[in-house]
Amino acid sequence: MQEPAGLIARIRQIRRTADRSAAAPRKAVPENDTTALRALQARIEHLEQLVEGLQDSTHREAERQGRRIAELEARIEPEALSVALSKDARERGL
Repeated sequence: MQEPAGLIARIRQIRRTADRSAAAPRKAVPENDTTALRALQARIEHLEQLVEGLQDSTHREAERQGRRIAELEARIEPEALSVALSKDARERGL
């Protein structure tokens, strides 16, 4: 019972903090901070490229694993397994 009340209190606190920060007046960026701002923008663009690369890599790996699992499932189907065992027995002379 206390857990939901604590959770609600935390949510209210977070919302109050967010409301205060949204209500606070924004300061104008001084001219000398434009260099820092450009550096941050360049860094964000670099990080976005890294994230996109990670997403692509993860997608390719997931597709590769999916194909591998499908192939393994096809190989252990009763019919395919029976054919493979018969072929192996013939090759070994059993």
